[in-house]
Amino acid sequence: MISAATALARLRAGNRRFVADLRTQATAKGAARHYQLIAEQAPMAIVLGCSDSRVPAEIVFDQGLGDLFVIRVAGNIVAPSQIGSVEFAASRYGTRLVVVLGHSQCGAILATLEAIQRPGEPHSRNLRSIVDRIRPALEPVLASELGQRPEALVHHAVRANIRASANQLRHGSAVLEQLRQSEGLVVVGAEYALDTGEVEFFDSLPLGASG
Repeated sequence: MISAATALARLRAGNRRFVADLRTQATAKGAARHYQLIAEQAPMAIVLGCSDSRVPAEIVFDQGLGDLFVIRVAGNIVAPSQIGSVEFAASRYGTRLVVVLGHSQCGAILATLEAIQRPGEPHSRNLRSIVDRIRPALEPVLASELGQRPEALVHHAVRANIRASANQLRHGSAVLEQLRQSEGLVVVGAEYALDTGEVEFFDSLPLGASG
């Protein structure tokens, strides 16, 4: 089993390779790796990320087949199906690092800000379900002085949503809570910058998660 600290270090190193436009042999040799994974998998990290086409987790972290268990949904929101998916991977495969990966200029965040600022505009019931999950994290940001500074508002709103999703995973599941307390599971938030390709992790690992 790969510890959360080791997995996080590999993700950081992989992102540095991505930014430098380097690829490792492990990620380049997908066909050979495919046959090794037929019988089983042991992903080193779970990534709950946004569905945005510009932020594929395997690529921005320079990882190959079988390295990441990726869940993608607009706005990297946390709903029961996402929690269940994280529980499944953490329990079944022993994965000990969960990363909530948001990104700059997230369309779901922009749509939610618009919905708060211009209530009453029509949305489908399904799109509204995404907006409604993001809204509680954004309302305090919008009500602050940042509400008068559009660029700063979006930046802080993206981060507020990432932090809210990470906290939901930490405290919204008895399964994950137990794994955090006794099995070394760690949940961290991170933001991918579209302009640089860099991923910034927000949270440090707790004591006892190293190794």
